[in-house]
Amino acid sequence: IATANDVQGIPRPLLDRMELMEIPGYTENEKEHIAREHLIPKQMEINGIPEGKLVIQPAALGKLINNYTKEAGVRSLERNIGRICRKTARALMEEGKDKVVVTSRNISKFLGKERYNYLMANEKDEIGIARGLAWTQVGGDTLEIEVNIMPGEGNLILTGQLGDVMQESARIALSYVRSIVKKEASYFKEHDIHLHVPEGAVPKDGPSAGVTMSTALYSAIEGIPVDAKVAMTGEVTLRGKVLPIGGLKEKLLAAKSAGIKKVLVPQENKPDVEELEEEITDGIQIVFVTKVKQVLKESLVER
Repeated sequence: IATANDVQGIPRPLLDRMELMEIPGYTENEKEHIAREHLIPKQMEINGIPEGKLVIQPAALGKLINNYTKEAGVRSLERNIGRICRKTARALMEEGKDKVVVTSRNISKFLGKERYNYLMANEKDEIGIARGLAWTQVGGDTLEIEVNIMPGEGNLILTGQLGDVMQESARIALSYVRSIVKKEASYFKEHDIHLHVPEGAVPKDGPSAGVTMSTALYSAIEGIPVDAKVAMTGEVTLRGKVLPIGGLKEKLLAAKSAGIKKVLVPQENKPDVEELEEEITDGIQIVFVTKVKQVLKESLVER
């Protein structure tokens, strides 16, 4: 039996001889239950803390899961609970405290400053900015894509450490958008288009940002804002068809954490959504799409 976070690094001949069992990452709710029922009692026992001497409030545990760890499992979560327990044991012994209560306000005294922050949905609708969803080895994340149009010579500038597949997606998205916008051919010869994906130091790849790039490009070229509370995922073809993607559970969880209200998902991913627990889909409007024109209709803000 072998374990791996990502099968991409496993040689193909070896992979063909393996039986693959994919285990999805835990949801925030599942992590809370695992921490309450197993990890906290275990670490309290290891560190010699009597029952009732340490209380970690629900808000503090939620902050610990979201802002101090970023993982599919609970290894880092257990490590941080252990740190809290060790500091609690010291406070009980050396400072003579009767009880230690960890709250969302004082958790930084135990663990230091927050390590991770979700990129929250923007406050206002903006032109040329669309929100995509990405899958990573440690769960889902939101991906903001920015497009600027400026006078130039018809160049497409791509920045943000984009991999080969993502660069191809950007070119496909631009070709499709050029075929549907109401602009003269001279417009594209006289303007440069700059597409950027923030967090420029982090490499990014994959085809699932195709619809997001198409939306950001169309928005910038036509000057129509994109709804800040909408996120989307899906590969796009030259004819504007939206193709299915993977990692949907993690992507929807990331959208929920970022305050997104509506998520546009490829129609072919509908069976995947139907298998998800209500806890994941609750509070998010999921719209299934087959064409980029549907995506634009659902995401652009009408004047």
